[in-house]
Amino acid sequence: MSLPHRTVQELEQLFAQRIAVLDGAMGSMVQTYPLTEADFRGERFKAHPKDLKGNNDLLCITRPDVIEEIHARYFAAGADLAETNTFSSTSIAQADYELGSIVTELNVAAVGCARRAALAAEAATPGRRCFVAGAIGPLNRTLSMSPDVNRPDYRAVTWDQVVDAYAEQVRALLSAGADVLLVETIFDTLNAKAALFAIDTCFEELGTRVPVMVSVTITDASGRTLSGQTISAFYHSIRHARPFSVGINCALGAKDMRPYMQELARIAECHVTCYPNAGLPNAFGGYDETPADMGSSLRDFARQGWVNMVGGCCGSTPDHIAAIASAVSSFAPRAAIAPTHTMRLSGLEPLVVP
Repeated sequence: MSLPHRTVQELEQLFAQRIAVLDGAMGSMVQTYPLTEADFRGERFKAHPKDLKGNNDLLCITRPDVIEEIHARYFAAGADLAETNTFSSTSIAQADYELGSIVTELNVAAVGCARRAALAAEAATPGRRCFVAGAIGPLNRTLSMSPDVNRPDYRAVTWDQVVDAYAEQVRALLSAGADVLLVETIFDTLNAKAALFAIDTCFEELGTRVPVMVSVTITDASGRTLSGQTISAFYHSIRHARPFSVGINCALGAKDMRPYMQELARIAECHVTCYPNAGLPNAFGGYDETPADMGSSLRDFARQGWVNMVGGCCGSTPDHIAAIASAVSSFAPRAAIAPTHTMRLSGLEPLVVP
């Protein structure tokens, strides 16, 4: 059943009033539950030939109570937007589990989990508005790079295949009532451009349109995406899509994101977002930044006037989100920058033509 969208005006009103708060990590929270292979399989997939533990998106169907509870905990911590548990809910990503045939159902179920939690949070605080962001992940195959070092021209996937996979996901998210689409954790700009093309195609096909958020990953101290672009070059590459917001998430902690956030806030003609990891992974694959650590770093970004929305990525928890929400609550959101008609080009580096 299709669920109602929150209006664009409500979202714009939120972003005009204060710095909005996104939720935190889903995977980190799923790992805190003692889930077994049987939980991921449920009755329906009991005889499935592939191991399913680790396919967190599937829990929207087999253990929706867990996913809904995680969303509820983030809303209780102060999140305004919850990302659907659909990071890998495309036919390309689900092919690893031989579950490409249930992609539409996965996305619809995920929106339902998030929406039920949102409605419950609103009922607990009359007048509050909670939004559902349809999360669109980067895929496990890339259009820009070869997986075979001996065949640099080879690609494991084609543009049309990526567009079709994203379009299938987008149709399901929109039909289920997602308020926003969030193309996130972008490491390959060409994959992101395929997602944005698919989104625009679906908007025209379905006769509906929702805000589109875009969030890129700077992979290391080089200040570039995995496919080689600087933050400015990346923004120039996706600016034509007129996103509601653009931002940085994952890979780094907030302290290491600082120079890139400063640059993005300087040039972006839309809202700017930031949801970092809870620091860099330690030797055991965990994350060491405390809620106070993350709150302090994002308070700095808010004080500088760089952000319109903040949240957490890998390693973050409801406690982190509560600390972040408190830390930025007294600061005004980043002021809008008026669009200009300057020619902006990009490859790996940006080029601005006066």
